[in-house]
Amino acid sequence: MEAKQWSLPGGMLIWDRTQHTAHDEVLVPFAMEELLCRQVGEGGTPIVHMWRHPRALVMGLRDSRLPQAVKAKQWLESQGYSVAVRNSGGAAVPLDLGVVNISLVMPKRQGQIDYRHDFETMYHLIKDTLQTLSPDVEKGEIKGSYCPGDYDLSIGGRKFCGIAQRRQAKAIVVQAFVVVRGDGESKAALAREFYRIAAEGADEQSFPEVDEHSMGSLEELIGLCDEQRFVDSVKQTVRERKLAAAAGEAPLQLPDEQQIAETVLMLKARYGIA
Repeated sequence: MEAKQWSLPGGMLIWDRTQHTAHDEVLVPFAMEELLCRQVGEGGTPIVHMWRHPRALVMGLRDSRLPQAVKAKQWLESQGYSVAVRNSGGAAVPLDLGVVNISLVMPKRQGQIDYRHDFETMYHLIKDTLQTLSPDVEKGEIKGSYCPGDYDLSIGGRKFCGIAQRRQAKAIVVQAFVVVRGDGESKAALAREFYRIAAEGADEQSFPEVDEHSMGSLEELIGLCDEQRFVDSVKQTVRERKLAAAAGEAPLQLPDEQQIAETVLMLKARYGIA
C-alpha cells in the first residue's frame, strides 16, 4: 500500500476517551471494541477509538499460558496494576497515561484474506500523524522489544508502537499502542520482569527476551511531550483520509454499561489465564 493511496472507510467516526483516565478494569475498552466490532459487522458506522489507562499490563494469549502466569499476575496486581489477557494477537504490553491506544474498527473488505492491508492502514495513519515531527518512522521487528512483530514502528532503531488485530466474521479491530510520553526503558523493564516471573520453567522460544534499550517514547525520540497534541494530530489525519460517507449509513450506537460488563465477563471466561 503506497502512502498516497491509503484511506479510511467512509463516514468513520472518532471516539476519543483519552481524558477518561479512571482506574477501571483494563478489559473495559477491549469489551467496548468487541461490541463495536459486532455492530460494524452488521452495517454500523466504522469508528476510531482512542483511550488511555493509568496502570495496567495486558497479556497476549501465549503469555497467559506461561508456567507462572498466575504468579506474575498476582505480583503485578499487588503493585496496583490492572492485568488482563486480550483477545487480539501480540504479547505483553505495559500501559500508563503516557501510552495512547488507537483502534480502527472497520468492516472487512469483500474477499479480504491478507491481514497486512489493515496493519498497513494503521502504520500509515501513525506515520502521517507524525510526518511534520519525524519523517523517519520505520516498520519492522525491533529485536528485544516487548510485543515484537513485523509491524513494530520505530524511530532511530527504538520501538515506540506495536500493532495487533482482532478479527470477527464481518469486521476487524486493528489496535496500536503508542508510547507518547515517559521512559521507554522503564516500561520495557516491567515487561522483562513480568517474563522473568511468568516464564520460569518455560522454553526460551515461548516468550520474547526483552531488552530495555529497545524501547523509547516519542518524548524521548522526537521531543513530543504532549499526549493531547498527538491525539489531536491523529484526529486531523483521520479527517483528511476518510472517504465520503455512504447514503443511509447506519448511525453509531455506543454500548451501554450492562453490555460492557457482560462482555468483560465473557472475555475473562474465554481468554483468562488457565
